[in-house]
Formats: sequence, C-alpha cells, structure tokens
Amino acid sequence: MFRFESFHMFGIFMTAVPIGALSLFIIRKMKMKTFEGDLIKMPEKKYHHGIIIGGLIFGCGWVLTGACPGPLYAQIGSGYSVTVVTLLSAIIGTWSFGRFQKYLPD
Repeated sequence: MFRFESFHMFGIFMTAVPIGALSLFIIRKMKMKTFEGDLIKMPEKKYHHGIIIGGLIFGCGWVLTGACPGPLYAQIGSGYSVTVVTLLSAIIGTWSFGRFQKYLPD
C-alpha cells in the first residue's frame, strides 16, 4: 500500500474524505435534526498543534511497520510475529499518553 503498489487503501481514503465533507456541508445547510428533534450541532474545536504532531507520529509508525493498528491481534494470530513490535509500540504510546496527559493542554 505505501509503495503505491495497490490503490485500495488510497481509494478508500480519497473517497471517505470528500463524502464526509459533503455530508457535513449538507447537515449544516439543511439544519438537520436528530431522532429526538434536536438540532445537530458540530462542536467548535480550537486548533491545537498537537493534533498535527500526533498524526505525523501515528502516520510514520503506520508507514514504517506497514501495519494498520486495527487488525494487530489478527496479524499476530496469523503468524506475522513482526507485528508484535507494532503492538508493543502502540502500548508504549498509550502508556506515555496516560502518564503525561496531565501536563498536556486541554
């Protein structure tokens, strides 16, 4: 996938982003409501540079290992033992976030 040998994952991403953007545009434009009758509101979120940094770290790990975080256990169960490194890295990253979360801005 990351060697541009297969278009499948890129196709999914390049389809999901515009469809998501169009869906949000339609929801806002038509002032759609929930099943309970409440107006659907998109929460205002402030920009934070940590999102970009975290995304880059996550993406680099994904590219370096070639493993999507979702099916890690299935890959390990299938005998791809190198995926254990990815799993351990995910655990270390999760632990690090929990350990230092109180020092991070909201």
